Amino acid sequence: MSSDSASSNSIFDKLKPAFEAIAANRYVSAIRDGFIACMPIIIFSSIFMMIAYVPNAWGFYWPTKITNIILIAYNYSMGLLALFVAGTTAKNLTDSKNLDLPKTNQVNPVSVIIASEIAFIILSIIPLKTGNDLTYMGTQGLICAYIVGLIVPNIYYICIKNNVTIKLPPQVPQNISQTFKDLIPMASAVTIFWLFGVVFKAATGTILPRWIIQVLSPLFQASDSYIGLSIIAGAMAFFWFCGVQGPSIVQPAVVPIMIANTAQNLQQYQAGAHASHVLAMNTMDYVMNFGGTGSTFVVAFIMLFAARSAQLKAVGKAAFIPGSFSVNEPVLFGMPIIMNPMFFVPFLLTPIANICMFKFFVNVLGMNSFMFTMPWTVPAPIGILISSSFAPLAFVYVLLALVVDILIYFPFIRTYDSTLLAQEKAKEAEMENSDADDAVEGGNDVSGAQVAMSSDNKDAIPSADAKDYFKNNEVDVLVLCAGGGTSGILANALNKLSKEQDLKLSATARAYGQDMDLIQDMDMVILAPQMESMKGNLKKITDKYGVKLVTTTGRQYIDLTNNGDKALNFVETNL
Repeated sequence: MSSDSASSNSIFDKLKPAFEAIAANRYVSAIRDGFIACMPIIIFSSIFMMIAYVPNAWGFYWPTKITNIILIAYNYSMGLLALFVAGTTAKNLTDSKNLDLPKTNQVNPVSVIIASEIAFIILSIIPLKTGNDLTYMGTQGLICAYIVGLIVPNIYYICIKNNVTIKLPPQVPQNISQTFKDLIPMASAVTIFWLFGVVFKAATGTILPRWIIQVLSPLFQASDSYIGLSIIAGAMAFFWFCGVQGPSIVQPAVVPIMIANTAQNLQQYQAGAHASHVLAMNTMDYVMNFGGTGSTFVVAFIMLFAARSAQLKAVGKAAFIPGSFSVNEPVLFGMPIIMNPMFFVPFLLTPIANICMFKFFVNVLGMNSFMFTMPWTVPAPIGILISSSFAPLAFVYVLLALVVDILIYFPFIRTYDSTLLAQEKAKEAEMENSDADDAVEGGNDVSGAQVAMSSDNKDAIPSADAKDYFKNNEVDVLVLCAGGGTSGILANALNKLSKEQDLKLSATARAYGQDMDLIQDMDMVILAPQMESMKGNLKKITDKYGVKLVTTTGRQYIDLTNNGDKALNFVETNL
């Protein structure tokens, strides 16, 4: 490694702890995990929106009555999104706060969810003569929902920790006792927000969520500018390059803006106008992260078809299928890109170029921006077309983005590939000389390459002890990564091998923050390297339930996802 590379890595190593602290902050985590819990609502509701409006791209329009029926599911899911987010955010923060309390004196998460949703309703509903205005119960109330979801658990925590509760005699059944125990914390939380809402409206003449939107409207506009979009795209790539999962830091700050803009784009499209907001929900997934953070969609294909070194050819073969579905960890850890100074420039430049081109297409050429929300695992070229309701210019944008991304990445990959090829040839020459010396000396006729290959195969074959262990013991494994992509691959590899060999091993995968209650039923939790920043928080949970927590390095993790036998040995060894 050159002195410049060593210096660069030293800088990133120094920055990494600070970024990890931000990502692991319990309040940032609660917002991120609360939003993840509500993603099924967003995707589910978008299905109905697409049924209602995508046919318009081909000139077909449903009768108004049919459209209104189709939209019922959307209106009563996305239309109440902020209400649900207030509850899920509060629940996730409560789980974190409970780790600081004795097991016998915990905050009741269900009660916190109810209190948070009541408090949010009090702050967000506008009474009308003919009923109530629910505008801010949906996407426009998200920031207010986060505020409520972060404050209510703290009110409960203070009450429970200091035993400010109604205590009943021990003879009273526990379910009845718990009801009275929750009474003072709930009354305190709801009363505080009720009084705040009354005072705030008297002082400002409006309700809190509407006021937040008015105050932050300049920020919303700035985020849709070339500079704002470039900062968001570049920040995600920069954090990831330093080894910290970028979206986990950036996304919580911009999710309310993205969701609100997506809803406004849809309203514009419904009214026959131009869907003009660039920073929508899938903009981050399909444009900034075109194939994953760093816009690496083309990278695996460049390696697959143009690489000459054995290392990059192997990475290309392993990465092009998951990379097509935005699971780019095989590229990030396999090349590697993470903390590799060779790829710092293209890794930051490519997503910035993609989002600036996208803004030009939307604001200058008049292409519709995104108005639907699709799962992040949909291949980016397809996702761009669907989310924009098959805007004709979207086809042009996808082709241009592919060309530009190739032009940016190709010179850097070619240079890196040449370096690796030279190293491989030098190693081969060294091994040939070593073999010649062994032959002259009458030594072993097995080449170094063959020895290495034998060693690898030996590591890949489960030991008899491992097989016996899993045939006689039921083992449940949970694999956690950022989005549930690579963790799903690893879990599937373990389950496939378990089924083939009749083992009592069962594995499941989740995105970090999703269904974390599963941990208490597991024997082992494997944490992917991209979520290393969450290790401290996760260890508190696994220690609480007596579950084994295992972390992995980048290349080791990717190797396990590609080899069920090695993964089985890994689990057995760590148990």
